[in-house]
Amino acid sequence: MERVELFVEELQQWAGFDDDNFSRILLVLSEAVNNAITHGNRQDSGKKVFINAGLEKDILKVSIRDEGEGFDPDSLADPLKDENLLKEGGRGVYLIKQYADDVQFLKNGRELAISFRLDE
Repeated sequence: MERVELFVEELQQWAGFDDDNFSRILLVLSEAVNNAITHGNRQDSGKKVFINAGLEKDILKVSIRDEGEGFDPDSLADPLKDENLLKEGGRGVYLIKQYADDVQFLKNGRELAISFRLDE
């Protein structure tokens, strides 16, 4: 997890986005990597998380893939429902969707394709 901020700093230098975008990209990638480590790989130190980034015009595209079994994103509980508001976890995917401009779940939920518009 400590490498995520350094990665986003390198992305910022490479893609030239502002500090507001830095904050939201850091939040989204931190949540996604944490989910990949904790839920996808089940904290198995023998499994890896792969992160790739590309820039197309003003859109930063980042993919995060784990070596877990995958999951169905439609099966996640709604963190805004009354019974879930006080739960300690369960907001990662919600935050990712709120702060990224586009999120796609691929490979049975083992890979997230996340897009950020940098022209805003």
